[in-house]
Amino acid sequence: MMRPAALTMALALALALALALAIILALPAPGAAQALDGQPPPHPAPHPTQERLVAMTVQAQRETLMALLGPERAACGALAGAYFAGQDASGDAFWDLRCAGGVHWRLALPSGGGEARRLPCPRGETLCFLPVPYSPGEQRLAARLRCEAACALQAGVAQARCLAACQEGGGVLAPAGGGGGPPAPPPPPAVPEARAEAPAPAAPVGAATPAAPKIEAGEPEKDWGPTKSITVREALRDAMAAEMRADGKVFLIGEEVAQYQGAYKISQGLLDEFGPKRVIDMPITEHGFAGMAVGAAFTGLKPIVEFMTFNFSMQAIDQIVNSAAKTLYMSGGQLGCPIVFRGPNGAAARVAAQHSQCYASWYAHVPGLKVVAPWSAADAKGLLRAAIRDPNPVVFLEHEILYGQSFECPTDEDFILPIGKAKIERAGTDVTIVAFSIEVGFALKAAEKLAEQGISAEVINLRTIRPLDIGTIVASVKKTNRLVTVEEGWAFSGIGGEVAMQVIEHAFDHLDAPPVRVAGLDVPMPYAANLEKLALPTVEHIVEAAKTVTYKK
Repeated sequence: MMRPAALTMALALALALALALAIILALPAPGAAQALDGQPPPHPAPHPTQERLVAMTVQAQRETLMALLGPERAACGALAGAYFAGQDASGDAFWDLRCAGGVHWRLALPSGGGEARRLPCPRGETLCFLPVPYSPGEQRLAARLRCEAACALQAGVAQARCLAACQEGGGVLAPAGGGGGPPAPPPPPAVPEARAEAPAPAAPVGAATPAAPKIEAGEPEKDWGPTKSITVREALRDAMAAEMRADGKVFLIGEEVAQYQGAYKISQGLLDEFGPKRVIDMPITEHGFAGMAVGAAFTGLKPIVEFMTFNFSMQAIDQIVNSAAKTLYMSGGQLGCPIVFRGPNGAAARVAAQHSQCYASWYAHVPGLKVVAPWSAADAKGLLRAAIRDPNPVVFLEHEILYGQSFECPTDEDFILPIGKAKIERAGTDVTIVAFSIEVGFALKAAEKLAEQGISAEVINLRTIRPLDIGTIVASVKKTNRLVTVEEGWAFSGIGGEVAMQVIEHAFDHLDAPPVRVAGLDVPMPYAANLEKLALPTVEHIVEAAKTVTYKK
């Protein structure tokens, strides 16, 4: 027989369960729209097709999405990727499609059913893969992009009128006939045009290979007039000073850059001119101050981060690669990172393995980074000014051994060099020698020795590792029919291998001999001076390589 206390407890429990059941039954069915204090429901009912898509396998999703493309299916070809971009405040669901044929589409699935709308990417292929935002300002921007995407389906005067309507008069979307149309949300405040370059999405395994770009040699370099002899150290300082005077958003941060005026005296005089708020000493915390600078760049400032040596950039490589390089792409082009990471790279003199690595191929491997490696004072000054102005993160690889060397440099106050353009330092007809950074000097000395032996060598100074000036290299090889690459770093997965492969892809039929790579030995850098000399490329190595490809050995 149940005790009175237990009976009372059981009755209370039963009453509580009954009350809970009554509350549950009184609630609206899942997915039903319900106003809360007169406001629309925060999460509209999903599109029925969207519910099915989520439950499908990847292959079934792709087949369904291709069917929804309808007449545009032929233009798409094979579907290389499909991404659920989210659901906006009106309940529309969005899927972004990447087509192997090079066409990119956004599918809008209206809430409550209805035919899917096929919209081209509104601002280029990188912005198509953009999650649908939820903040009011972002919703207005998304509405404007959808409005402009719909305009892209029109042509001529009607398209121009349509685009204007997206930004003026309350964002009324005018149809092709020129009449009225459904009202669009009012446009957001003007958004400055993004100048930064997001890396193109990589094609997944099994996708069709995109057509090779047209390769052409660039225009001859501009004549900047009178020159004077300055060191590479002075050229770098002058470049930073000029850009800091021109733009108050530029500042320098690093270890010993202010009071000590730089570990290699690159920032000499900058603290006196610009003060401690723009030339900032930091403790030995590369990961910390590189992260601070990346955050500053996200807000619109233009930091120059000096690493005492690029070997120490490994402490900050997460900030460089995962934050600076990838954010533009991951934000759909909405958040850029104008920043320069600079400092000495490669082997100095007897600083051993942990301080003697060349990082050209390390950073050139990363989409989203530009990688620059100057040789002369003109390279250093012109390219550093361009790097500071560039809206993308730039890795600027200097060379300690070059700091004290003097070269002729233009005196023009507006002197600047384009990123992505190589320079032919010496013309030739028998063999093309491609080098960068300190190896350009060795290549030129090798060319002089080869000339004494009747071999005419053309020497190309890459200047920029990424983007690579393939056009200048290919045009040279088509003339000389032979290729030698020179780099201080290791050959395996190096820049020389990339240059050779580009030549094979674009000028294979012009080659009269297999390309030859000259590089550092595949060992950590020795400390002993005699062993260090054996581990690095020399003029003799380049001469022998050139004689090999010209069959003069």
